[in-house]
Amino acid sequence: MVKYNINNKDKKEAAYRSLVNPKQMNGLKVKIVNILLKKKKYRDKDYSAKRLAEDLKTNSRYVSAAVNVCFNMNYTSLVNKYRIEKAKVLLSDKKCRNLRMEEISDMVGFSNRQSFYASFYRFTGMTPRQYKMDCINKETI
Repeated sequence: MVKYNINNKDKKEAAYRSLVNPKQMNGLKVKIVNILLKKKKYRDKDYSAKRLAEDLKTNSRYVSAAVNVCFNMNYTSLVNKYRIEKAKVLLSDKKCRNLRMEEISDMVGFSNRQSFYASFYRFTGMTPRQYKMDCINKETI
């Protein structure tokens, strides 16, 4: 799709994915969710796969393999998915109606408005503004 420079990529099977056994994979998955969601590291603009690997006391190849196999996406997409889910909550919250898109974007961890809009569109098929307007329209019905 041309809008927001979104391109569909072909899936490639990385050889290192087989390096992590299924038991390790499930353990890493639980720990990844715990760190990214429960500790809200997805909101940290500077939190990288490398830092996640350091926190898990493993290497970034294992983290990458676990994310790819368990979540069926790469690390950046996983973090952006969590950010978009939080943004959707904020956009539909009446208390946050007066916030600008840049403020919402910053609150959920995006470093700029462009990447926020592109990711939001990729995950929802609409812009954040359209999503917000849909939420407002649903309330008035």
